[in-house]
Amino acid sequence: MTDDRVELVIFDCDGVLVDSERIYCRVDREVFARVGAVFTEDEMAELFVGSAHDALTALVEQRAGRSLPVDWHEPFRPLYEEALDAELTVVEGVTDVLDALDVPFCLASNGSHASIRRNLTRTGLLDRFEGRIFSARDVARGKPAPDLFLHAAATMGVPPERCAVVEDSAYGVRAARAAGMRAFGYSGGLTRADRLAGERTVVFEDMRRLPGLLGVTPA
Repeated sequence: MTDDRVELVIFDCDGVLVDSERIYCRVDREVFARVGAVFTEDEMAELFVGSAHDALTALVEQRAGRSLPVDWHEPFRPLYEEALDAELTVVEGVTDVLDALDVPFCLASNGSHASIRRNLTRTGLLDRFEGRIFSARDVARGKPAPDLFLHAAATMGVPPERCAVVEDSAYGVRAARAAGMRAFGYSGGLTRADRLAGERTVVFEDMRRLPGLLGVTPA
């Protein structure tokens, strides 16, 4: 092994493991319009993919020109659940990647533990990550701060420089860089490749390429 070997792969959830970002953005756009915040499709992809709930709320309030109650999102939850139940699938190639990895892996998402577990259960991936799921609710600051990735690495017992993060959002790759980790930006979803590119970041469009990019030989 070389000095830059990867000892832990940290996966984001939405848009990386499960193909949920298109669903969220579509429903989000409808919900935001109902509270007076109108966004274009391009703005949805640029501003909200990978964002933490507090940051999302701030952007909606700014566009709507008014404050929203703490639980403003709750009445709309059935819209999301119905769409996810009907449409959610695994990102193409993910199961092949998980089968190929010969190093430990875990999950670190800005979503809540409940939403992460529901989406993993919907797609049959929960058993793959049981006991190795980390949420932004576990730390003081979610992505783009490095807290969540550093927490995941510390819990898994791996130094940051030995970690590789797989992300599909600009917020996520920023968090990985801030944590001193290598970032792999998946551009096969809603986020443009140029928004993921940067220092210590490999951008790729086909999930099946990931084992090769990580230097993993499929079993």
